[in-house]
Amino acid sequence: MQSRDHAGVLICGGVEVPYRRQAPEGTTGDLLAQAFSSALAQSGFAAHEVDGLGVASFTLAPDHAIDIAWRLGLSPRWCMDDCHGGASAINLLQHAVRAIQCGDANVIVLVSGDRFEPADFKQLVDHYNLTTRTWLRPLESGGPNALFAMMTQLHAQRYDLSRADYGTLCVAQRAWASRNPQAVYRAPLTVEAYLDAPLVAEPLGRFDCVPVVSGANAIVLARADLSKHDRQVAVRALRCSYNPDHQMGDGLQTSLAALAPALWRDAGLTPADMDLVSVYDDYPVMVLVQLADLGFAPDGDMRALLARIVSEELPVNTSGGQLSAGQAGAAGGMHGLVEALTQLRGEAGGRQVAGARRALVSGYGMVEYRYGMCANAVVLEAFDRGAQ
Repeated sequence: MQSRDHAGVLICGGVEVPYRRQAPEGTTGDLLAQAFSSALAQSGFAAHEVDGLGVASFTLAPDHAIDIAWRLGLSPRWCMDDCHGGASAINLLQHAVRAIQCGDANVIVLVSGDRFEPADFKQLVDHYNLTTRTWLRPLESGGPNALFAMMTQLHAQRYDLSRADYGTLCVAQRAWASRNPQAVYRAPLTVEAYLDAPLVAEPLGRFDCVPVVSGANAIVLARADLSKHDRQVAVRALRCSYNPDHQMGDGLQTSLAALAPALWRDAGLTPADMDLVSVYDDYPVMVLVQLADLGFAPDGDMRALLARIVSEELPVNTSGGQLSAGQAGAAGGMHGLVEALTQLRGEAGGRQVAGARRALVSGYGMVEYRYGMCANAVVLEAFDRGAQ
């Protein structure tokens, strides 16, 4: 998807319902409705102007997007459910942009989120898909931690990294989180505290694993002439690729590596042109893998990449990422996108990246036997009305 001229579609809002460690009163549907209302308030649109709705959630079942539309009083011309986990937001974004370009809708709201009780999360882990339920659950493997522990071991061997090296990434993201009042964990973190934390699945410790929370996110897209704001954000390029190797690789390269050349060509930009990056951070190793796949470590030097992240020369996951802000189920796929939008609109407060105009956001998820099957990325650009 190439949008050098912004292709007549703008992103007019992006919000997050504050994540919570303890499940709030109500249901997943309540969280999604709250995100919907907050996003509309930010965008300036009224509910009667919305004619498109997209939903991503693990715990909304047995309801679907159409049930949420009914609940919100909508009669959409475009309605979509998504089940791509950490890749869901960018997948929905791609379809929503196309829908507006083709005249299928004028104003689309995309919502994602989950409310987790302990039993809900166990149900998700044990029955994530048929492969998990049939082959992994009987092993009592404990979910994805064991799988990504093995991947981290392999990555560490290949790039000669230590636990402390991965710890510097967690510490760097916590430093960003300390400036984000909505992050679940904001207390400063040191490498020493990271190393002293209990092991979960060697070499992964407590701070390598995303904290499970409840929450929701939403974004609003609209036909460009309908936008009500002076500060505009548009999709400059977007690419998706799914199931690239049929689980026959080692997981240390995602489909982002294959789509990156076309993404940058579509955007007419390079990694060096990005003011900030949001990559899906279910585990520290996947941050490094995705950044390398997207061209941020062309020489394969992971320590040099880590040094740029730690120094904030390369602002990565400026919300604190899921590792500090929390992973609210399917909302995790939209968390980084909402953060990028917040930065590009100049509304990130104490963590604002000065002069941010361009951002890269990636999605990754849906684990099969060993690693995620889905990956996608979008380049976003901000500009002021009349400055195109």
